[in-house]
Amino acid sequence: MRSIDCLLIERESRGGHAPRAKTTHVRTRELLRRWGLADVLAQASPFGIDYPTDVHFVTRLNGYPLARFENAMQGSPRRDERYSEHGQWIPQYKLESVLRERLLAIDCVTMAHGCEFISFEQDDMAVRVTVKAVDTGEEHVIEADYLVGADGARSTVREAIGAKMEGRYGLSRNYNIIFSAPGLADAHRQGPGIMYWQVNPDVPSVIGPMDEGDLWFFMPLSLPPEKMFTDEEALDLIKRSTGIDLPYRILSSDLWVASRLLADKYRDGRVFLAGDACHLHPPYGGFGMNMGVADGVDLGWKLAAALQGWGGPALLDSYEAERRLIHEIVLDEAEGNHGTQPGNLFRSGIEDDGPEGDAVRREVSDLIAQTKPREFYTLGVVLGLRYWRSPVIRDDGTGADWRLSLDYTPSAAPGSLAPHAWLADGSSLYDHFGAGFTLIAFGGADTREAENDAAKSGIPLKIVTIDEPRVAALYERRLALIRPDQHVAWRGDIWPAGDVLAHAAGLSPASDDGASAE
Repeated sequence: MRSIDCLLIERESRGGHAPRAKTTHVRTRELLRRWGLADVLAQASPFGIDYPTDVHFVTRLNGYPLARFENAMQGSPRRDERYSEHGQWIPQYKLESVLRERLLAIDCVTMAHGCEFISFEQDDMAVRVTVKAVDTGEEHVIEADYLVGADGARSTVREAIGAKMEGRYGLSRNYNIIFSAPGLADAHRQGPGIMYWQVNPDVPSVIGPMDEGDLWFFMPLSLPPEKMFTDEEALDLIKRSTGIDLPYRILSSDLWVASRLLADKYRDGRVFLAGDACHLHPPYGGFGMNMGVADGVDLGWKLAAALQGWGGPALLDSYEAERRLIHEIVLDEAEGNHGTQPGNLFRSGIEDDGPEGDAVRREVSDLIAQTKPREFYTLGVVLGLRYWRSPVIRDDGTGADWRLSLDYTPSAAPGSLAPHAWLADGSSLYDHFGAGFTLIAFGGADTREAENDAAKSGIPLKIVTIDEPRVAALYERRLALIRPDQHVAWRGDIWPAGDVLAHAAGLSPASDDGASAE
């Protein structure tokens, strides 16, 4: 999107039914909006964009309801002042298809499927990457400015730079089963939703619709060590867990291990890691794929700035400084969510009829209400994380006061995501941001010095003047410098003499009074 020649190497084209992620968070869809793809993804929604993103807790699909979380992951298409795009429940392979089609239309992008990374060498000028054609075994060398390993949990690029994954491996052992379930959506009585947590003594599990054609996913939990299931055994588990016997058909199944792991470094010279290559965590909360997209956005504009000559060394150094803090916070959240699974919620008598069974179900319902909301209502994690230790962010004295909150309160403090607003003309504030830096000016604030600094330095800067007091109140200052990734780099009432713009672009160190300069 920034006119940088890119080569995407993909060992195989992803096909089949494996869903990987299914939750596209609010923030990821805001980025898709910036790329002109939010509406395209909405049109690809398998159940329609108005399908309720409710999460149900039940004893079984044909059993008792225990609790329901409406509008989980902010999936409702109703307009919300806090963000420009709602979340969406959609299989990752459909999101990948939308992205792939967009990439194919960009002249500066080349996609090489059936090609895998072997090794690299680098010096101060370039990185030389050896790749191999999977079908023929033929190897050749590509010379590039930078290499990004976004090659997943078993990253060979990570191994090549000598990075080690540190943390806790084997928090749980899990099966993911994709199956055809004709008529299941109409056969149960719990109402529409995206996930059903089944709390029962036989097969505690998570099940839900995934795609058109009666495609469902099923995750039996609390499995015995080293247990592998045949298709026949998997079918039996589905029938026992749901209490509904239909002509199911297993399409795919895979074993995966939930872990909490973080790479000890994200970079070696011109080589970087992104996504699962540098962080792994349980999928509870749906953070994984979305966090990988955010890694790419943070790193992408910084690589472009370096290659286009307006980004300094500190900008690329800031990638790990900014993302590692975010990864640690999200890993903590995901691990905490992982701690309460259907098997942990089970209580004896939960399926009994009558007053005694009702009492047990009320107890479990209360427990769900206490422990699970943070997994499904995490807007504070999705939008509220702050780059407050970044070497290219000017703290205005509020950084030390920042604490993670699950409830999102927009903040324009430096490092935060710029507060969103729907403007009086109906447009999103974000739609007015430029591809480079954006300086938002409120109340007739003078922007001439900022424009002069941008002209002298060659740093791209767009001036956006907003004359709406409601929006100005969100930013609390007359000027706010917004980065290409829509995070606040600096704010103040007067553009200071010095290097605010250069510092945000990694071209100069912070001055002693930079944190409070106004």
